[in-house]
Amino acid sequence: MDAVIKRESYMNQIIQRKHNGLIKIITGIRRCGKSYLLRTLYKEYLLESGVKEDHIIEMAFDLYENIEYRNPKIFYPWIMEQLKDEDKYYILLDEVQLLDEFISVLNGLADKKKCDVYVTGSNAKFLSRDIVTEFGGRGDEIHMYPLSFSEFMSVYDGNKYDGWNEYITYGGIPLIVLADTEEQKIALLENLFKETYISDIVQRYGIRNVGEMDALLNILSSAIGSLTNPNKLQKTFKSVNNSKITATTIKKYLEYLEDSFLIEEANRYDIKGKSYIGTPMKYYFMDLGLRNARLKFRQMEITHSMENVIYNELRMRGYSIDVGNLMIIEKGKNGKAVKKQLEVDFICIKGSRKYYIQSAYLLETEEKTKQEIRPFLKIHDSFKKIVITSNTPKPFYNEDGILIMSVYDFLLNPEAIEY
Repeated sequence: MDAVIKRESYMNQIIQRKHNGLIKIITGIRRCGKSYLLRTLYKEYLLESGVKEDHIIEMAFDLYENIEYRNPKIFYPWIMEQLKDEDKYYILLDEVQLLDEFISVLNGLADKKKCDVYVTGSNAKFLSRDIVTEFGGRGDEIHMYPLSFSEFMSVYDGNKYDGWNEYITYGGIPLIVLADTEEQKIALLENLFKETYISDIVQRYGIRNVGEMDALLNILSSAIGSLTNPNKLQKTFKSVNNSKITATTIKKYLEYLEDSFLIEEANRYDIKGKSYIGTPMKYYFMDLGLRNARLKFRQMEITHSMENVIYNELRMRGYSIDVGNLMIIEKGKNGKAVKKQLEVDFICIKGSRKYYIQSAYLLETEEKTKQEIRPFLKIHDSFKKIVITSNTPKPFYNEDGILIMSVYDFLLNPEAIEY
């Protein structure tokens, strides 16, 4: 497939940060499109804005012909030679972690008012979520995800229903989306996971028992959207693999996977008590294609897949997300008070905006609908409550004031939740 994916949301974020005096750091899972965003889309924008080509200075440190420039004593004098006047220069550096002493070099460039600096990096050394702090407050992070469903559909040749099936199977990594055949997609995903993501993590953290990391990924892949914690995972290891791995080691491995943006953790929040509960928590994969490849494209439960896609979409839109927990007391069959825990899939917050969202693949019966909206009826505040399903023709409010909409409306229209 030969198509251009515009990545407009990220382009807008970069453009808004232009000339802000900070180092623009584009982070995200490997192969999500960072290099293409910077060195193709943003460069085209600069040229169309009237920037002269000789005022756009590029360096791709991963190319063989540029190996010598990984030495800062060669690179820094070279870049200084390009700054021939006092006009603004745009410095676009790709795979910058390959440049020795790159933090001090970038801070040196940021000191020069005529330099507007943008960088990407694609291995675990650079991908760490702590990278911005390395720049002493001078870093401005733009976090990038694989393609959203809307971005995916912009290049998919077919209807949204067929597109949905493809998206939840093979995910949104551009390289995979643009591959022509299912065989190519499967082979690329399996190879990416093994040769790129795992090898990066193993190399960075010096993991000796790669089998344990593999096993943990398989367990997490089988349990997306399920509540878990290191202690629970340790018991699973022991029962399934007769492993002696400790909960402490599992906790470290989870942190490594999060630092590399393969998974994200959603914490539980007590809605009535207005406090965080701690463990257990939920983990979601940043790309479903990678998750499915781990399981050889088995165990592809649509309910969990849809929940994961909704989570990722909300994160792409800039929401912080918690899993809602609601303790209620009801009368049991014998008339005695019984404590029950209800769950809200997502509490989504951005600024002053807050939404409660349930993911329900099918609302096939009145009983199922009651089950999904039951937690909402126990929350006594004025924030919007939404059920996202697959079998609603168009958004509507039920008699309790709860918005019910289809997953297609939610994913393809960012304003849909304001309906």
